[in-house]
Amino acid sequence: MNIGLTGGIATGKSTVSSMFLRKGALLVDADVIAREVMLPGHPVLAEVAAHFGSGILLPDGHLDRKRLGEIVFNEPQERLVLNGITHPAIRGEIKRQIEEHEQKSPDRLIVVDIPLLFESNLQALYDQTVLVYVPRTLQLDRLMKRDGLSLEQAESRVNSQMDIEEKKKLADVVIDNSGSLDDSQSQVDKLWNRMSGR
Repeated sequence: MNIGLTGGIATGKSTVSSMFLRKGALLVDADVIAREVMLPGHPVLAEVAAHFGSGILLPDGHLDRKRLGEIVFNEPQERLVLNGITHPAIRGEIKRQIEEHEQKSPDRLIVVDIPLLFESNLQALYDQTVLVYVPRTLQLDRLMKRDGLSLEQAESRVNSQMDIEEKKKLADVVIDNSGSLDDSQSQVDKLWNRMSGR
C-alpha cells in the first residue's frame, strides 16, 4: 500500500511525514530525488545545461539554482521546458523506489512525499492521496514566521501553488494540521490503523 502525501508550502507536510515514519512507514521523497537529478554527472543536468546554456552551472559543475530560477520564474515557457526535462526522470525514480520498497517490504506502508502531486496530475500513481491542510491565513502566517518574509512575499509563494482549498477537494484523506501536534498525531494514528486493518 502506498500513499501520495502532499500539502501546500508551510502546511507541515514534513512534520506529518515524520509521524508516519515513526510508525514504521517507508519514505520516498520527491524533493530529494529532484535534487539528485540535478547533480553533476547526471544526464538530466546535462540536458538542462544543453538547453539553458553553461551559464546555469557554477565553476565546479554544480547547478546555479539562483540563475536557473531567475530564468524559469520570469519566463513561463522556459519553466515548461525545464519541467519537461526533469519531471519524467523524477517520476521514473519515484516509481523505481516504490517498486523496490514493495519487493523488499511488501507489508509496510510507503509514503511518497510529493509537493506538486495534484499540480502534476499524479494521483493515479497512488493507492490514496493524503493532504496536509491548514487554512490559507495560517499558511501565510507560518510562512512569514518561518522564512522571515513580508506578507506580499509570502502571498507570492503561496499563489504560485494550487490553492489549498482546491487540493482539499481532490484529496482522498485530509489531515488538518492547524491544531496541536497531538491533534495531528491522532489523525495520523487513525489513518494508520485504518490502513493497517485494510
